[in-house]
Amino acid sequence: MDDAVRLTLSELFDLSFRVLTVNGMAHDHAQAIAKVIVAGQRDECQSHGIYRLIVCVNTLRKGKVVRNAKPVITDVSPALVRVDARFGYSQLAFEMGSKVLVEKARTVGIAALAINNCFHFSALWPEVERLASEGLAALAMTPSHSWVAPAGGTKPVFGTNPIAFAWPRPGGVPFVFDFATSAIARGDIELHRRSDKKIPPGWALDAEGQPTEDPAAAMKGAMLTFGGHKGSALAAMVELLAGPLIGDLTSADSKAFDEGANATPCHGELILAFNPALFAGPDRAEHDKRAEALFNGIVSQGARLPSQRRFDARLRSEANGVHVPRKLYDDVLALIPN
Repeated sequence: MDDAVRLTLSELFDLSFRVLTVNGMAHDHAQAIAKVIVAGQRDECQSHGIYRLIVCVNTLRKGKVVRNAKPVITDVSPALVRVDARFGYSQLAFEMGSKVLVEKARTVGIAALAINNCFHFSALWPEVERLASEGLAALAMTPSHSWVAPAGGTKPVFGTNPIAFAWPRPGGVPFVFDFATSAIARGDIELHRRSDKKIPPGWALDAEGQPTEDPAAAMKGAMLTFGGHKGSALAAMVELLAGPLIGDLTSADSKAFDEGANATPCHGELILAFNPALFAGPDRAEHDKRAEALFNGIVSQGARLPSQRRFDARLRSEANGVHVPRKLYDDVLALIPN
């Protein structure tokens, strides 16, 4: 790759950890965040990789996030655990709460983890993949800032409101999907702006409610949902389940809480875990075969399973390291004070 810097995964982790800690992030938070940033860059999810260090440091410097927050776990019921992130980043809260979630799901069959008062910047697939590695199916969702217009509207109401799902598979990588209910992740629009590239039609409206291919105008206007009214309805579902249901903010509330700082969104997150061993019963092996037949029915006709591109990228990165555009690399180094 021309004009790019190659880093091993270890070097990328060390750089991420250093950038975060020299800007005041507590070590336990920095470790949890750096793992997720490495995972994003490793899987060639450019908008959720090393670029996110710029977002995190901006939030730190604006004083919005609690740098050394100590998450508090509450065992609410046999099937529900709550973690108050205490206005820190979500990654450490998830690491702590997911251990309880796994045990509850194994015992009860279905369990939920509600994370409150967290700043959340990352993709959701690292979280559902973590649960799939424990043999559980998982579903996660979260609001963000109100950047997205409802179908038929022109003013932001929803966040990008991603949904992620993972299904454990015997002897291989899980079936995983993770997508925003907006037409694209907001970070992808920002990467287009940084590269001085137009965005495709259908991604966003400008501040006057007109379709735009200018990423700067899109950032000042409103993003669009995917699939029109279908994406709009799913976005509303995420607002409700990961907002009022768990006693936390909607995307509009999060934007108001930001007070113009353009920091990482602060809100809640809902993660559900399902134990196939209890749901399927003694004939689980037969039902696992049905699941594999479904996947085979997809790939046998030349179609690709969701996340297969990521898993292929993961193998390349583990063998050869990652490539970071030179300008982005220099911008990240500039986050380290002299």
